[in-house]
Amino acid sequence: MDWIKVLHLLCVMGWMTSIFAVPRALIYWKREYARIGEFGPLGDLTVRLYRFSAGLGVIALLSGLWLGWQIWAWAPWVLVKLALVALLAAHYIWTGVLVLRARKGEFRESDFWLRVFNEISVLGAIAVLWVVVFKPF
Repeated sequence: MDWIKVLHLLCVMGWMTSIFAVPRALIYWKREYARIGEFGPLGDLTVRLYRFSAGLGVIALLSGLWLGWQIWAWAPWVLVKLALVALLAAHYIWTGVLVLRARKGEFRESDFWLRVFNEISVLGAIAVLWVVVFKPF
């Protein structure tokens, strides 16, 4: 059981790194694209980070579902955590849409919008941590 928890935490950390980093990287990618006019190294790094973390997110989700079922028997706080994780997954998918558009050279959002978008994920992560630590439900 403890190894599943370790696997879950490692994959969550990797996935969250991408959730925090990719929107910020899009800002720098947008600036690089404006400067050189083509897909450059920052774009490549951003795409690779997003793709790699997708696998970590899937492992985190599957191991989290297993833990929620086997250890905590779908306690109410687990269901709240899953709802919050679903919102973070939606944020991640939206980030993927931004990455796909950026690969085509389409940067519609402002730097400010991307910064706010980035901070929303931080609030989501804090909410998940609060539920897991305090188990209020």
